Amino acid sequence: MLNKNFLLKNIHHMLALGFGSGLNKKAPGTLGTLVAIPFFLIINKIGILFQLLFVVVIFILGIWSSNVTSKSLKQKDPSCIVIDEIAAFLLLLVLINPNFYQLIYLFILFRIFDIWKPYPISWLEEKYSGGFGIMIDDIAAALMALIIYLISDYVL
Repeated sequence: MLNKNFLLKNIHHMLALGFGSGLNKKAPGTLGTLVAIPFFLIINKIGILFQLLFVVVIFILGIWSSNVTSKSLKQKDPSCIVIDEIAAFLLLLVLINPNFYQLIYLFILFRIFDIWKPYPISWLEEKYSGGFGIMIDDIAAALMALIIYLISDYVL
């Protein structure tokens, strides 16, 4: 069921599956996170308010498309849905505007928190369902990565 035909069935699947990156069997979340980078490179020369608005639009579209796609797949939070990683990592990139080394560090921090899901990320994942539930825990992972980044940047 989860193949190119499913991806192309409607725009919701296309968005939720990160334009196909979610079809990767081994590490869809990691690949989905990387999809945020080209988006960032496209919007990073535009003002910060537009960048934040872009992230908000991606987040809202992510809620909608994740909800539709998870219902189609009859799963609560399928790993193939990666719009949550895209939106969350894009937010992190917009807030930091990193150089190459910072980008790698942010990527590692975000993936750690997204996979590990310490409190309050795990609480959000359990409390909320549907598209919002799929999206919000990744935003929390991005914010936790941001906090650790800022602390380490201050200390170092």
